This record gives sequence, C-alpha cells and structure tokens, in this order.
Amino acid sequence: MTDVTRILAAIDAGDSQAAARLLPLVYDELRRLAAAQMAREKPAQTLDATALVHEAYLRLIGDQQFENLRHFFAAAAEAMRRILVENARRKARVKHGGGRQRQELREDDLIAEVPDEQLLALDEALSQLATDRPDLAELVKSRYFAQMTVEQTAAVLGTSPRTVKRNWVYASAWLRRAMERANE
Repeated sequence: MTDVTRILAAIDAGDSQAAARLLPLVYDELRRLAAAQMAREKPAQTLDATALVHEAYLRLIGDQQFENLRHFFAAAAEAMRRILVENARRKARVKHGGGRQRQELREDDLIAEVPDEQLLALDEALSQLATDRPDLAELVKSRYFAQMTVEQTAAVLGTSPRTVKRNWVYASAWLRRAMERANE
C-alpha cells in the first residue's frame, strides 16, 4: 500500500489532517493533468492550470471516497473537465459577454481623446504633474499630444518600452485622479 493510498484511506476514515498531507504528494501529477487539459483550451483563458488544480482538489476532498490512486486521479480528471465545462458555460451566457468575440487592443487604441471642456483640466493636472515628476509629464505629452507609440516615446525619452508602458499607466491614473479632484 503506497503513502497516497494510506492517506486516501485516512481521508475516508475522517482524518482531518490527511487532506493536507495528500496534496504535496499528488500535486505534480495533478498539475500535469491540468496542464494537459488547458493545452486543449482556447488561448487567453481566465483560468490557468494552477487554479484548475486547486479548484479540482477542493472538489475532490469532501464527501467522496476513493478505492485507490487510479480512482483518485480519474476523479480528479473528471473534476477538471466539469470545471472547464462550467467555465465555458459561464462565458457563453449573455450576462458574461456570450456571443461577443475577444478583440485585442493595439497601443494606438489606448490613446483616448479628451473633450474640449476637459482640456483645461488636463492642462492644469499636467502642470501639477510636471512639478513633481517632469519625466512623467514629458511621457504624457509624447504619448497623448504627439500621439507617439510606445516605441517612439521610449526612443525620444531614452528609456525602454517597458518603462514607458509602466509609467504611462501610472501617469494616466494620476492625471485622471487630479482631473476628478478639480471637477469636484
């Protein structure tokens, strides 16, 4: 009798500590099963292999009894299948965007135009940002007003595209909050 079989028997007998001892022993195999299941799914899933393993494990350790290790892994595979089916059904519901196609955004799509009445508030917020963080103000001017791409902005500012993206998110949020405070 293997350790896993003994632990499964202990779980069946009601040992509350046995479930905690089981996961480390079977985790790698469950992760492999989950990765195989996720490989058959469409890309850009909100559920990943790790989350699938954890959800399946929570469903398995309950009222079920397992005859042996093979029975446990068969039940794990079935639990993963059910989770994926439930996830697909949830996504297909109209409430969750069913019937809509996922569309990737390009960098140019992220640059939004501000209505004329908000331009003064933006200018004032940009001036405030320039006093604290002139580098971020230059980034906003390049991205928003000059309509430069991430790569172009990185070249002009002498930084990496990754830094430009990270700073763009921060500066955009900072400006949005400053403009909201000005409108209050």
